[in-house]
Amino acid sequence: MLEIRGIHSYYGQAHILTDVSLTLSKGEIVVLLGRNGAGKSTTIKSIMGMVRVTEGSIAYDGEEVLGEPANRIARRGLGYVPEERRIFTRLSVQENLDCGRQPAREGTRNWTADDMFDLFPNLAEARHRPGGTLSGGEQQMLTIARTLMGNPGCILLDEPSEGLAPVVVEQIIKVVKEIKAQGIPVLLSEQNLYFAGLVSDRAYVIETGHIRYEGSMRELEENDEVRQQYLAV
Repeated sequence: MLEIRGIHSYYGQAHILTDVSLTLSKGEIVVLLGRNGAGKSTTIKSIMGMVRVTEGSIAYDGEEVLGEPANRIARRGLGYVPEERRIFTRLSVQENLDCGRQPAREGTRNWTADDMFDLFPNLAEARHRPGGTLSGGEQQMLTIARTLMGNPGCILLDEPSEGLAPVVVEQIIKVVKEIKAQGIPVLLSEQNLYFAGLVSDRAYVIETGHIRYEGSMRELEENDEVRQQYLAV
């Protein structure tokens, strides 16, 4: 579904990612783990066409997307949940969801606003409130819901648990599991090993822009050396 091969990414003249490769199959959740500044978000943004990539290949659903603008990549069905959330603060919850709406896609679920309110009861209660009045956790829920309204065939989920209360994290975990149950593959960027362990099938560990480890989530959880070297605070 998603295949990244040997990409090199830059912010200005700064070489951030070096020869990064990873794959994501249909119905699979893959987590990209690493400390702050390791290159997780840069990898996600590189896939979405938001960071300059000078070498390599990024293929989505069998077609090369490297070099395409972010809006065109999104229209192909690649959903992006940014770490910064980027909701429309002056628009209501319902209006934010309407902004994310895209036509139904063959082979994917056609999500509706009512589906979002079932997944996120907090949003149902706040559907007429401006997005800027929501709590941080509710804004994260709204960002995920807005992305699902685009009926994506694949989702890039960047640091979804960062700064959230444990009770909100548990809600996000349930939603990610529901997304997986619908057969939608997810590439997840995370620092929270607990969160990643509950939802992910496979893991990549990134450090200073290089992939240092690849394996199943269970293998990573049993590998004390890798976790201490690349993930310990």
